[in-house]
Amino acid sequence: MDLALDGKVAVVAGGSRGIGKGVARKLAEEGCDLLLVAVTETNLKAAGEEIAAKTDRRVEICAVDLGDPKGADTALDVATSTYGRTNILVNSAGVAVGGAFLDLTDEVWQRGFGPKLFGTVRMCQRFWPMLKEANGSVVNIAGTRGKVPAHDFMVNSAVNAALMNFTKALAGLGLIDDVNVNCVIPGQTKTDLLYDNFRQAAKMDNSTPEEVEKKRIAATGLRRFGEPEDIANLVAFLVSPLGRHVHGAMLPVDGGTDKAL
Repeated sequence: MDLALDGKVAVVAGGSRGIGKGVARKLAEEGCDLLLVAVTETNLKAAGEEIAAKTDRRVEICAVDLGDPKGADTALDVATSTYGRTNILVNSAGVAVGGAFLDLTDEVWQRGFGPKLFGTVRMCQRFWPMLKEANGSVVNIAGTRGKVPAHDFMVNSAVNAALMNFTKALAGLGLIDDVNVNCVIPGQTKTDLLYDNFRQAAKMDNSTPEEVEKKRIAATGLRRFGEPEDIANLVAFLVSPLGRHVHGAMLPVDGGTDKAL
């Protein structure tokens, strides 16, 4: 199926690893040129070189901390100087933050909200004029804790709930400015972030990451954990002309974990 994405420019925040990298690779396979934005330059270089070699598309990188207000400004400057336009913005940056409620300091809350919520808000705000000009698309990647909160992952629960609400509100503006806006909600997906989560949970439970993984598969009854490609395939459809009528949606990709209507 031709998604008609050839020649589009996609900015992927959190594009150096995990789901973000999987999305970036899929968009490049569909013909997009990329700007990958993340905090660690070595990871960005490795991801950029790998994707460029496999897809023969142009891949630029921008190493910034999106928890810092200046991060989104720098990303916009790089996108403007390298491509001069942006058709697609995917926000997949974030950190796994767990812990007992009474142990959650202000710094922990700030760290959890920084790149995931405030970084996404700033990226959308900075890139909106170019997206409006291009009649482009935004996809924000949230997490299931935003719908099913957990007492030992309160920060992630609150951050993702806020991100979903922000996406819905932004979609209202998108109807006015003709920018498509959606939110994809992955379930447990095989990424470094998931295994960071396992390690944190194991430390709190005095167990091992392997034991945590087995318990979670058994508890959910899933056939398997998700792969980044599962999310990437949906994102590519959403930002294509074929997905244009899907707007303001909260779309789970979780293998059936979420049983709610």
